[in-house]
Amino acid sequence: MKCGFVALIGRPNVGKSTLMNHLLKQKISITSRKPQTTRHRILGINTTDAGQAIYLDTPGMHNDESKALNRYLNRTADATLLGVDVVVWLLDGMFWQEYDDIIFKKIEQAGLPVILAVNKVDKIQEKDDMLVFLADAAKRFPFAELIPISALKNINLDKLESLVMQLLPESDHIYPEDQVTDRPERFLAAEIIREKLTRRLGAELPYILTVEIERYEEHPNLAKIYAIIWVEKSSQKNIVIGKDGEMLKKVGTDARLDIERLLDHKVYLQLWVKVKSGWSDSERALHSLGFNDG
Repeated sequence: MKCGFVALIGRPNVGKSTLMNHLLKQKISITSRKPQTTRHRILGINTTDAGQAIYLDTPGMHNDESKALNRYLNRTADATLLGVDVVVWLLDGMFWQEYDDIIFKKIEQAGLPVILAVNKVDKIQEKDDMLVFLADAAKRFPFAELIPISALKNINLDKLESLVMQLLPESDHIYPEDQVTDRPERFLAAEIIREKLTRRLGAELPYILTVEIERYEEHPNLAKIYAIIWVEKSSQKNIVIGKDGEMLKKVGTDARLDIERLLDHKVYLQLWVKVKSGWSDSERALHSLGFNDG
């Protein structure tokens, strides 16, 4: 029996969360087209007849550490490489960026088997270009495996799972076979609310807001959730609320429906928007708001 931990790493917005959700066949990590959607280390458990692969979805690795939040995201991604058995490095497209040199150094120091998964292969027109890129990648680092995939289109994911399982150590299962994550439901609810905000709002605003669950009450066939959306300025508060409260209503409806699907019962969701000036650049504020992974 195989069992072990698998770190999903890469630059921001390369599809790590989408990949994990498709591997688990269940939505655990929130997704959007905006970078830095993932802010926490998310654990997803995939138990099959072959064994148990415990995937760790991480924030994207990047070189901007100008704010406390960015430094936290990098610490969280780095810490994930400690104590795992296999690394899956996800690339978006057939090109390298400057920060990839830092990732090469990180995985070299980790001394772990690394699978290079080149994502969005469905968008590549010339397959010969893919072969050339994979040959170049093999010269840059002694990858355990190199594989083109599409997380969204479910291309080669079965093969990726098989490769991961081959590299995992022999071990008994760590988690029950019906468990898919170690995160509590209140955490998942907060993430779903933030996903809806990220998808509804403009390009910049999602990066300076966060969601805190103030109260989470379980009743027979009903969950009552009271959540605060924290922003840094009053002007941002007005944008989140929207004219006549329309934006907040849309976000609340989107989130409630998704949380109901997650919990499989009715949800009462109450949202407030409040201002906490400079929260994203304060280590103390980050800690108080639940940023404790890094």
